[in-house]
Amino acid sequence: MPTAAGKSATFPPVAEQLELLMQGTAAVIPEDELARKLEAAAKSGQPLKVKLGCDPSRPDLHLGHAVVLRKLRQFQDLGHQAILVVGDFTGMIGDPSGRNKTRPALTMEQARANGQTYYDQATLVLREEGLRIVYNSDWLIKLDFGEVIREAAHITVARMLERDDFSKRLAAGTPISLHELLYPLAQAYDSVVLEADVELGGTDQTFNLLMGRDLQRAHGQAPQVIITTPLIEGTDGVEKMSKSHGNTIALTDPPGEMYGKVLSIPDALMGAYYTHCAWLEPPELAPILTDLEAGAANPRDLKRRLARQIVAQFHDVQAAEAAEAAFDRQFIQKEVPDDIPEYRVTAPEILLVQVLHDAGLVASNGEGRRLIAQRAVKWDGEPVTDRDLLVRQGDVGVLKVGKRRFLKLTE
Repeated sequence: MPTAAGKSATFPPVAEQLELLMQGTAAVIPEDELARKLEAAAKSGQPLKVKLGCDPSRPDLHLGHAVVLRKLRQFQDLGHQAILVVGDFTGMIGDPSGRNKTRPALTMEQARANGQTYYDQATLVLREEGLRIVYNSDWLIKLDFGEVIREAAHITVARMLERDDFSKRLAAGTPISLHELLYPLAQAYDSVVLEADVELGGTDQTFNLLMGRDLQRAHGQAPQVIITTPLIEGTDGVEKMSKSHGNTIALTDPPGEMYGKVLSIPDALMGAYYTHCAWLEPPELAPILTDLEAGAANPRDLKRRLARQIVAQFHDVQAAEAAEAAFDRQFIQKEVPDDIPEYRVTAPEILLVQVLHDAGLVASNGEGRRLIAQRAVKWDGEPVTDRDLLVRQGDVGVLKVGKRRFLKLTE
């Protein structure tokens, strides 16, 4: 755990730290160096400096951002130094990562204001105690033109064009402005100034993070270890979570809104959301993932549990329970007629479409599958997305087909 300034810190065993830090990562580059850095920290009692760059152009944080913030929190919990680098200077350049055109640049004032908003939301995940926040304008704005040229001399044009978005734009004849080539260099220089031991980022930041290793070597520093985390799809299940796609679950969403958004994700995303967004310990997570893979549990029940878990993380357990109760009142109980037919599953399991057919809600299993594909079949207010969903003995809830056909499953 962290100790007072000037004193040595003690850390959990290296193997225990590695086990935690490796969970949910996309890549650790190189993995053996992370182990060596953790061992060195244990011997010296000096925490590792773990850097995460903040993009101030999009200050509204969502679950996708929380994935990498959670990794930084794990370093904090192990006793290491977390550093948030607000890119107020690099924000004026505009990060082209994963884009086929230049991102609009910000003014310094806009970048600073967004950086404070980012910090306020990031601390919903991170501990404020011991968290260091810095602005890269503090050092980048002081470089004169000669110093920029000397730093640029460490990086070749060929190396810069290895970056995927640059190479694609070059091949397509899409213009690449010279200032865009300086963005990875500026971000890399942050690592030199901070003497970062580890840098975190999403997989779309891999090139920029590796550039930091290159520039640290050129300055005679031990290169930082790179840890990337996956980019998760948004509520549409197609595009990565992004405000521009309108598919986000914001960290500041009210409990009811957050709960409803989690319920709206496609069933196929539940494994990824449980792995990267639910923050469950491995013994609790493993059986859930096993059930999902084997189809051994009702997806509706697992999704409701997932929604409660995520709401509880950013609010509390009581808020999660209240959100679920409010959702049920609004979307299930309110629209259900007082007198609807009931159906009890007596077999160990049966196809949902067969239940709908047996109960007379559809003319055939084929019609049931077509309606599911059209998201016209709901179970407790949530659209069913699996055309081959199995209903098991003991499952309960209210099924709705179209606008007026209802069926209550009873034990």
